[in-house]
Amino acid sequence: MAPQRPAPPPTASERRLLEGFLDWQRATLLVKCAGLSPEQLVQRASPPSALSLLGLVRHLSEVERGWFLMDWRPGIEEIYCTPENRDADLINTDPSRADEDLAIHLREVAAARADAAQHELNDAVGSVRKDGSVVQISLRWIYLHMIEEYARHNGHADLLREALDGVTGE
Repeated sequence: MAPQRPAPPPTASERRLLEGFLDWQRATLLVKCAGLSPEQLVQRASPPSALSLLGLVRHLSEVERGWFLMDWRPGIEEIYCTPENRDADLINTDPSRADEDLAIHLREVAAARADAAQHELNDAVGSVRKDGSVVQISLRWIYLHMIEEYARHNGHADLLREALDGVTGE
């Protein structure tokens, strides 16, 4: 059964709008995965790409943790990726772990929501970039970035799902 996908409110505070649009994008990814077998979730539907729906779920779990938790609370580690394998979230998929990976995603989303609730939109944190530099980013920026991140990957999910079984939609 596909998860509920509540529409973002048409009018609300800035924070509620950002949360609403991010939650809609989060739910969209799960809708794209609903009703598929674990084998379908790991199927790489667009060769030569290694991208799969479960890989996207795992990647977005890492992204949730990275932006909402790791920057704000030092000492939290990545879930799937390592310094030796930066793409482990996307490529090390296993159908026998599909249910566990989906549960991890739900856990990371819940943790991100809880952590974000402790901060104001203007609160900023030092985020380490790939080049080692540190830049101050606000929670508002994180919300906007996460909406963009999900929207981009949900476009990938659309194509992957259609290639698997022809299902299309928002």
